[in-house]
Amino acid sequence: MKVFRAVCLALALVACCAPVAWGEGFSLNEWSARGVSLAGGMVGRADDVSAIAYNAAGITQLPGTRTMGGFALISPSGGISTSYGSRETSTYTKPALWNAPHAYLSHQLSDNAWVGLGVFSRFGLGNSYSGDWAGRYNVYDIGVQTISFVPTLAIKLNDTVSFSVGVEAMNAHMYMGNKILTYNNGKKFDNDMQLEGNGWGYGAHLGLHMHLNDQWSVGLSYKSQVTMNINGDVEFAYQGNNAISKAKHLPEARNCGANTVLQLPDSAALGVTYKPLDNLSFEVGTVWTRWSTYNALNIYMDSGYNSINNKEWRDGWNFNGSVEYKPLDWWTLRAGFSYETPVVNESHADFMIPTNGRKTLSVGTGFNWNNWTVDLAYAHLWINSLDYGGTDAKGISPEVGITGGNSKDVSANIYMLSVGYTF
Repeated sequence: MKVFRAVCLALALVACCAPVAWGEGFSLNEWSARGVSLAGGMVGRADDVSAIAYNAAGITQLPGTRTMGGFALISPSGGISTSYGSRETSTYTKPALWNAPHAYLSHQLSDNAWVGLGVFSRFGLGNSYSGDWAGRYNVYDIGVQTISFVPTLAIKLNDTVSFSVGVEAMNAHMYMGNKILTYNNGKKFDNDMQLEGNGWGYGAHLGLHMHLNDQWSVGLSYKSQVTMNINGDVEFAYQGNNAISKAKHLPEARNCGANTVLQLPDSAALGVTYKPLDNLSFEVGTVWTRWSTYNALNIYMDSGYNSINNKEWRDGWNFNGSVEYKPLDWWTLRAGFSYETPVVNESHADFMIPTNGRKTLSVGTGFNWNNWTVDLAYAHLWINSLDYGGTDAKGISPEVGITGGNSKDVSANIYMLSVGYTF
């Protein structure tokens, strides 16, 4: 009973600290310190309880009851240059340190059946700029926070093949702030508009793990689309009958309800693991994310104003490789590298996500004694520049005088800790 009370407390803490991070698109894979140090190379290995997030079929390799909990501290940085004819200005994001926690539990029911529960985040983003920066009419503050609850059943068909089925319940919290050009008694000024909402969506996870022999294993996993219906409110700093001009692209400055549909993509992952020695393993893998389903972010207000924001992103690929070496029974060393292809359509690029593909180099270490494990990881992300010269996004195009620009010096550092216990 103490075990399950402790697990419930850990899961509650995770749910209260839903993560915000900065990834390609806005998908996340900070699901365990070991997984991050291996650049996501846990689909073929899948041999600790965090496999519930990477490839849950792998928990059939875990006898007894296992738990794990931890967090990532994610520190993004970067800037955006904007052009006004021949004049250029530069703005940098506000310093931030985002927390992305995780928690897992697996339990063996019989020789062939396991159950598990994972609480982690598949998506998240956060960017904040000065309220008077050049791109404030597009956005100066944005956050999408998700937390997924995934109960899972895994079945071992034989000594080679296992599969898993999970049900995902995802909660999302979204907020956004931008400035609206406001007219009052013939005078022009910036009015502040804040949108905030919450919603739930549901999906499924599938996993397959094949332990071919003592040296080779293969993993496949699939996470379904999740459609988030987000309802909330829009508030203006200043309200009045003449607060906003009657132009069609500007809303009436009146507090009201709002709703949007956030279409979050499905993804499929493949990992192939080679273990030439008992204390040495390699994995190569790929993850495909169907970002082409994210074709718009349209916000509908009860005041009758609709904010139509085309996205039309392209599908993304992540290619990764990793190595894990255990020089001592109680000590493990890890390293990984991944490359992610760009997904943003620059014809509709905005300041919410100033990324255009990225590379990640990660290292980590692990310690184990008795029933405890402690894993540490560090990763650095190099994020490619995004060009705004041809975008039609609102608040960026010539309606506010911006004629071009690009993101620059965008990167992130990730520091991660996971602690596990076997009962």
